[in-house]
Amino acid sequence: MSALVVVASVGLFADGRELLQQSIWAKPLKFGASFVMYGATLAWLIPKLRRARRTMWTAGTVFAVAGLIDVGFIAVQAARGTFSHFNAGTDTFNQIGQRIFSTGVFGLFGTSLIVAVMLLFQRIGDAALTWALRAGIGLAVLGMALASFITGWTSSAGPRTVEDAYGSPVPLVGGHGVGAPDGGGMPITNWSTIGGDLRVPHFIGLHSIQVFVLTVLVLTALATRIGRLRHERVRARLTGVVILGYGALFTITAWQALRGQSLIHPDAATWTALAATAVMTAVLAALAVTAAHRNESARRNESARRAEAVSRSEPVRRRKAAHCDVNRPGFDGGGD
Repeated sequence: MSALVVVASVGLFADGRELLQQSIWAKPLKFGASFVMYGATLAWLIPKLRRARRTMWTAGTVFAVAGLIDVGFIAVQAARGTFSHFNAGTDTFNQIGQRIFSTGVFGLFGTSLIVAVMLLFQRIGDAALTWALRAGIGLAVLGMALASFITGWTSSAGPRTVEDAYGSPVPLVGGHGVGAPDGGGMPITNWSTIGGDLRVPHFIGLHSIQVFVLTVLVLTALATRIGRLRHERVRARLTGVVILGYGALFTITAWQALRGQSLIHPDAATWTALAATAVMTAVLAALAVTAAHRNESARRNESARRAEAVSRSEPVRRRKAAHCDVNRPGFDGGGD
């Protein structure tokens, strides 16, 4: 995937062919970069799962092979100057490739689901990291489901004919758009600017695990300087707040897309949901920090009371010790 990122990056500038007003290498570049991040995360995560190691190794291998097949097909179709997704062309290569392509999608989804289930029964690191991984993989599975399966039920694009990079007609059936066909969208992402686009929540869900793990790493780093973050429970609570807020964002963007609404043109209902999410996240974060501050103050007060009690009891202990020495048989008061 890293090699594909390099090749596709060069192709963006060296190859002028386009599909739907976008470079033919834009999609391989995005998929390659996405799989670099997600694949590296799984490569780090799977060896840490202590149970069912052989099953997990098999799942990781299936994911790698399925990813290679799927993204490889995307790259080959791009090099051919035609579409990989929703291509209903009748040429033999495309028909065989589409069947293999759809099989790979199930492999990617299935292996991610297996890892998500296994995470429910195992703990990795502290509570904050464990919940970050569980929630991240769970949202990734939901994001895959949105883009891979729900698309076929919600797309209103219908059969249509577009031109490939050479101007030849290509039949497309379906799409990620809701209320508007794919193409002519935002720069880089190509998400629709006039209708709903299920690629938005797909992207947010797929890369949630990186966001959550990064949150844990930042909180752990800050704990060396901020005392109230040194306690595992506090970091777990703040990580939970981020998970709730990010999960709400995923839900809102999915709801927005399914209503046929573009990401950059939210209506009053979407703005209200986003504002409520922002307020909820801020309040929960403030409560977590306040609770941590109270706990830290209570611990300091308890330590101070203990220290004061020790200091007050020290003279008494010395007097008792001296009294015991005086009454000890053979004690001569220090004389000869």
